Amino acid sequence: MPTIVEHLADFAAAADGRSLPEDVVSESKRILLDTLGCAVASLGDAGAQRGVEYGRFLGGSEGSASILGTGTKTSVPGAAFANAELVNALDQDAVLPPGHVTPYVVPGALATAEALHSSGERLLTAIAVAHEMSYRIGKATDYLRDIKDGVVTIPKVIGYSSTLFGAAAAIGVVKGFSGETLADALGIMGSTMPTNTQRAWMMHAPSTTIKYQLAGGMALSAVTAANLAELGHTGDRQTLDDREYGFPRFIGTSRWEPAPITAGLGTDWTFTPFQSFKPYPHCRVMHALFDALTEIVEANDLAPGEIDAIDAWGESFVMQPVWVNETIRNPRDAQFSMTHGLALAAHRIPPGKDWQTQEAVLDPSVLALTTKTTFQEHPDYTAALASNPAARRSRVEVHARGTTFSGERGYPKGSPSPDPVTYMTDDELIAKFRHNVDGVVSDADAAAVVEAVYDLENVDDISTILNRLQPNSAD
Repeated sequence: MPTIVEHLADFAAAADGRSLPEDVVSESKRILLDTLGCAVASLGDAGAQRGVEYGRFLGGSEGSASILGTGTKTSVPGAAFANAELVNALDQDAVLPPGHVTPYVVPGALATAEALHSSGERLLTAIAVAHEMSYRIGKATDYLRDIKDGVVTIPKVIGYSSTLFGAAAAIGVVKGFSGETLADALGIMGSTMPTNTQRAWMMHAPSTTIKYQLAGGMALSAVTAANLAELGHTGDRQTLDDREYGFPRFIGTSRWEPAPITAGLGTDWTFTPFQSFKPYPHCRVMHALFDALTEIVEANDLAPGEIDAIDAWGESFVMQPVWVNETIRNPRDAQFSMTHGLALAAHRIPPGKDWQTQEAVLDPSVLALTTKTTFQEHPDYTAALASNPAARRSRVEVHARGTTFSGERGYPKGSPSPDPVTYMTDDELIAKFRHNVDGVVSDADAAAVVEAVYDLENVDDISTILNRLQPNSAD
């Protein structure tokens, strides 16, 4: 009988962009456009710049793969590292269970596709395969929002290492690996997987600037695994079948339910109903609150100085050090602080890269309002989550002008939900992209990138898209 690794390898090897379902094609294009914009938006961030410099250290200043938005090229490993750091730097990248997937699975495939002058259809297929595989494996393991005995309970070990099977597979798809070579790539990936360190990151505040997991290191691991398989190394094909000594043990998951990993694989595509996009460069746990708060301050034209207090109720599991932290030193701290995020949103700064400038993060007015802001568990959060995994029951009250303005949300903007308003439309994603590349890429080049991405299956050479993301072409 084929192992789970071999099932996944055969699925990836057989994937054909011409026969993908329409919704899979659409979401894969949307993921790519959003990813490119998130990367370019991060160029001014100090943390992202460290990733860029390390990428150049790995691959030098000449090569066949672009560091997005910089106009420079380096090696495929160097570009994968740098671009992963750029995509994830401002925390506005796309999300999918088990959490962040895109910044780990796209950069290696993108750099490889550019270096090989691969077609857009090949890259599109790789993106689809990576997200489908990551979602399926992620759902087999512990999840950040698992409900146990009626309580949302964070596992003692949690993280996103499982996404790297999809990341390695995506590179194999771009390179046209056989099922045999892909199986070795996935087996090598399972044996060289970074540890899941997210829970330590949650508990030790102020948090590290490498965040929940080092995005560049994750992407580099996938490049390594795929290319070692191509060179002839063999991998452990039993790693996903062996709960006692294999991958489930490596990552410390207490739950391993592997049957859905292969159920309908190659016929049923399951990730698209759970694919979300982030309007705000901030941890997703706060987005429904930001939606409600933004509506309040804009509808009532509230100035920050008029606000006496902000009280918020939201996700129950986030009463952990990293989210309750109010020691704000840099944009990384700000991306996860609940009270600081609410204070920042109340200042009506347009969502996007402007939120994470050092000036905005350390604005005395924002810091002052942070001290007047509270966050508590919403009493109906767990019940709502149990009824629909996309639910994020949230309430916010703004005390100003001697009155209390309140707002509620059941689902955050950017996620598919029973409320069609929360779906992030193509026009909204394009607007986010245009805002993120503004000041770096010219309007004409930005428009050309959008047009090419939405016609990705007909692009002959992916490098023609990335060549448009040039800083020296800004208006």
